[in-house]
Amino acid sequence: MSEKADCRLAFAEALIVLAESDPRVVAVANDSVGSSNLKEFKRRFPGRLVNVGIAEQNLVGVSAGLSNAGKIPFTCGAACFLTGRALEQIKVDLAYSRHNVKLCGMASGMAYGELGPTHHSIEDLAWTRAIAGMTVIVPADSIETTQAVRVAAAMDGPVFLRISRLPVPNVHPPDYRFEVGRAALLRPGSDVTLIAAGVTVSPALDAAGLLAADGISAAVLNMSTIRPIDRDSIVAAAERGPIVTVEEHTVFGGLGSAVAEVVVTSRPVHMRMLGVPGVFAPTGSAEFLLEHFGLTPEGIRAAARSLVRGA
Repeated sequence: MSEKADCRLAFAEALIVLAESDPRVVAVANDSVGSSNLKEFKRRFPGRLVNVGIAEQNLVGVSAGLSNAGKIPFTCGAACFLTGRALEQIKVDLAYSRHNVKLCGMASGMAYGELGPTHHSIEDLAWTRAIAGMTVIVPADSIETTQAVRVAAAMDGPVFLRISRLPVPNVHPPDYRFEVGRAALLRPGSDVTLIAAGVTVSPALDAAGLLAADGISAAVLNMSTIRPIDRDSIVAAAERGPIVTVEEHTVFGGLGSAVAEVVVTSRPVHMRMLGVPGVFAPTGSAEFLLEHFGLTPEGIRAAARSLVRGA
């Protein structure tokens, strides 16, 4: 794998490229210009960045207004505040009203680990994927982030892009092409399938390597679109055998729940869902928290091995 990179950098660079070619593209922030890596965008396009301050409900309302005026707003803020504080506006002003706004949830998951539960965004997938008409995308690396930004801009309708600040290696080749609603099979396998999204994709790949040493053949799926989800890939995985889902999110309502909804209605199979088990994550570094909840190669390996061997 390549050296680790911050997906926010790829996001910012892709947004500038879009803005250069499309004057409709604007950025909207909640006093998060720095943390969203929008400083260069502001320098290049000073009249196309709106900073509403720490007012997330207003942030979404302003974005809806800009969309109504024909703009394509990329609305940026820490994922925990962007979704949690403005959920009604996201539901009514964006999804119900079909406004073409791209919500960019920065520092998602437990990336703000030391700042504690108020800054952990481990419910955002459950909230956003429950809203009708909302597309939910979780890029796994910088290559996929760049692609997802371009695809989101070309789509008509609201999108939630979940972008982490944790450095991750590229798991995709340079010629990878992201498609909404289509998972990427990163490693074939026949005994168990590891389905992951975002920052947990790389650990899932590493876990597959560890499982191979145990004599267990593990497939790895990057499920980067949570809604609409790739039902065909999930059913194919279930036909191979048991499934382990891995997410930096509560196990209630996120990736694991979305996969289970397909499995139980199409091809019942044993599953194990790894994530935050219905608790507030403690305060600590992001690395500590991932290990605490078993979201490491070793933790994923242990869960998959016990599932396959019936332990």
